[in-house]
Parts: sequence; C-alpha cells; structure tokens
Amino acid sequence: MMLDDFLGFTLAGKRPAFEQQQQVCANGVRWRWLEDGVLQFEPAASAESGVAANPAADPRTSTHAHAPVHSVLASAGIHGDETAPIELLSLLVRDIGAGRAPLACRLLVVLGNVAAMRAACRYIDDDLNRLFSGRHAQLPDSAEAPRAAALERAAAQFFANTPQRRGARWHIDMHTAIRASVFERFALLPHTGEPMSRAMFEWLRDARIAAVLVHTTKGSTYSHFTSEACGADACTLELGKVRPFGRNDLTRFAGADAALRRLIAGEALSVSTPLSATDASVPRVFTVIDQITKHSDAFELLVEADVPNFTAYAQNTVLARDGGYRYTVSHPEERIVFPNPSVKPGLRAGLMVVETTQHALASLH
Repeated sequence: MMLDDFLGFTLAGKRPAFEQQQQVCANGVRWRWLEDGVLQFEPAASAESGVAANPAADPRTSTHAHAPVHSVLASAGIHGDETAPIELLSLLVRDIGAGRAPLACRLLVVLGNVAAMRAACRYIDDDLNRLFSGRHAQLPDSAEAPRAAALERAAAQFFANTPQRRGARWHIDMHTAIRASVFERFALLPHTGEPMSRAMFEWLRDARIAAVLVHTTKGSTYSHFTSEACGADACTLELGKVRPFGRNDLTRFAGADAALRRLIAGEALSVSTPLSATDASVPRVFTVIDQITKHSDAFELLVEADVPNFTAYAQNTVLARDGGYRYTVSHPEERIVFPNPSVKPGLRAGLMVVETTQHALASLH
C-alpha cells in the first residue's frame, strides 16, 4: 500500500490508479492522493462534527458546516537533498495509515521538489524556496516554476476550507541546513507585521527548537506564502544537516516529530511555567537586521568555508566585499546565518541577525 512507504512510492515515480486515489484507512481516516508527492487526510467522522465519512468527496472542494477545528500543512523536501524531514513525513504517513498516529485535524502532506529528490540534488534549475508568492512567473522556463505554482494551488485550496481565525491554520515546513549550526534545531518565522504568535512559539518550545529567527521583510519562501496568502501560522524548521537518504539519525529530531504528531492529534500544549529567557527550554530569538547580497561573480564572502550558522562577529568586522560593496558588522555583535557564496548574483549570500529574546517574549500575543 502506498501509505506504507510514501517516500519510496514517490521516488519510484508511481501514480495510483484512478480508483485507488482516495480510500479510507485505519480508524476511519480518509486520504486522497492529489498529485506527485501530495497527500490529503481527513479525520474520521464523529457525532460531534457531523461530517460524513465519504471517501468519494473531493477534499479540495468539499465544505462542511462543522469542519475540524484546525488544518495542518506538513511539508518537507522543498530542497531535494534535505532528506531527514522527508523520511520523518513518510513515517508519519505510514503511522496514520496504520492507526498508530491519531488524526484530529485536516492534514496536507507535501514532499516538495520531487524531481530534485529523485536526482539527489538540492534543485534542478532554481531554488524552489525562492519561487513562491508568484515569483515563479518570473522564471517560466525553470524546471522548478511549475512545481512552485502547483504547491501554491494545493496550499490555497487546502486552507480555503478552514475557518479564518487564529490557530486554525498551521504550516510546518521542515528543512535541513547545508552546514552545521551553533543551534542544531532552529526555526524561521515569516514576516507578518504582527508580534510573534504565542501558540507557535510554545509549539516550537515543545518541538525542542533551540533558536527562532524572525524575518523583518517579506520573502518568497513556502512558509512566507502560506502565512501571507493563506493566513497560516507558519514556520520553517531547520533540523540538522544535509545527508543522503538512509543515513540520518532521526532520533536527533524526535522532539520535532513528536510535537508535529501532537499537533495533528489535537493535543493541547501544557505550559506549566511562564516563558522566561532564563529557562533553557525556551528558544532564543534572533531578528534579521540585514542581509549580505551577492551582486556579481567577483563577490567574496570573508568567512571560513565551514563556518556554522549563528556564528557571532564583533562590530567593525568586514564579512563580504563585491567591487565597491562591503558588508561591515555595525552592531556590537551580529551572527551570520545561511552563508553561501555560491548563490547566483542578485541573491542572498547570508542573513545577519541580532538576539532579541527579551523583547520577543514581552511582545508575544
């Protein structure tokens, strides 16, 4: 059955026969194969919900008077070589199918750049996670452009059947970093113009995330798209380091896996103590204050090739140069995240952040 090994099924390029594209599995959970790497699950009917368990209904267009309380989009593989979260999602699909993972919400599972996954590379032509919010239209010849458009449609259709209230829509987009990090497990939150969501922050603590990076400008990532266009509480999770399929120690990410499973099971978070910056379990918060941009092929990033994410630099340190362009640290301390001199000209070669934990905790809502 496809649910037993969703990753293997997808990598093999299989497509279920039409009559097998929607079925009912353990505990009355309904699922539907929407397209390559995309599965939608609907929880079993209950007397309280009044939702009929109709496997023939199209979950992309059907509506219910009493819909489940929340909807969760769980994605991985937006970069094809980020294998650990892809494997985690495949195991989650298996356990839902077997009834070992309770489901109390609508769930959309997305394996992102399937072509790159099959080729064991990050992307084919362009970074898929820079093509959302319509940017794919600027690169119509890119192999990734149709996939970005398809994933936008899938998310928009999925969330269209969810109430527009805070906490009803979630998107957990799981990645792994190219390089090591001072914080092995960290999250990035898209810019919303509002204070950070307390529910999301508490979920990240539950997931044992060590640091949270807050964006201050709009972006073109998948989580930015679902946050802005779909009204979702969205985050990008960075879990460990890029490795080939089958070579991941998934126990290192048990916290994130367990937190995702609790989220889709409808389990409320039990927060016994107030959030405090002195609590080691509370993620440290960093805010983006600038970025290093590669303007031309003459660009030089003046940091060690293997420098970890969140490495700190003192004021007046020159980190990059490109012709007349210089990036010099202007704060008492700045940390670099995602340094990558190999990006195409015009793209970000590094994010610069400062710690803002105290302010972030004070502003949670």
